Amino acid sequence: MSSATDPVAVHPQVDGPVHGPYPPPPHFEPAQPDRVTRFVQRKWRESPIWVAPAAMLVCMAGAVGYTLATHPTEANAGAAPSCLLKYTTGFICPGCGGTRAAWYLLHGDIPAAARHHALFVFVVPFLLYMYVAWAGRRLFGWQLPQLNLSPGVIGGFIAVWGVWSVLRNLPWAPFTAFYV
Repeated sequence: MSSATDPVAVHPQVDGPVHGPYPPPPHFEPAQPDRVTRFVQRKWRESPIWVAPAAMLVCMAGAVGYTLATHPTEANAGAAPSCLLKYTTGFICPGCGGTRAAWYLLHGDIPAAARHHALFVFVVPFLLYMYVAWAGRRLFGWQLPQLNLSPGVIGGFIAVWGVWSVLRNLPWAPFTAFYV
């Protein structure tokens, strides 16, 4: 064995613990959080247990209220709510049709909701269940099974969403059926 490929010849043995052919790594102190992070963490620790689920519920209620108030199914091109990407480029963004799908879901029309954004309709029951399981465990100690999504499942969903987003922008049949 030549001295160029011999790890002992390249990195001679040092006194102390053995870390393979390389010297021991230097000791680093963990970074201290900044003022904003410390403030948020302190408020999180000091807040009552019901604040986070209530804040999520308020956000969801705001989204539902916005959707019901704007009547997105009756909006013309360029009227609020309008997708800026679609308005300026003509391309359908990955979220285009989501507000209309939510409107149809709120009115119980699942086929029309799926026509506007099929992945949104697919994901909504899972998101609602995840919220109920999390809030129920946090507030009431319910032991509902948690949905633990592996990175592979999340990556697969993002890949499907990306492919679907490209396919719905293709201008020939059968992909024109995805156009909203």
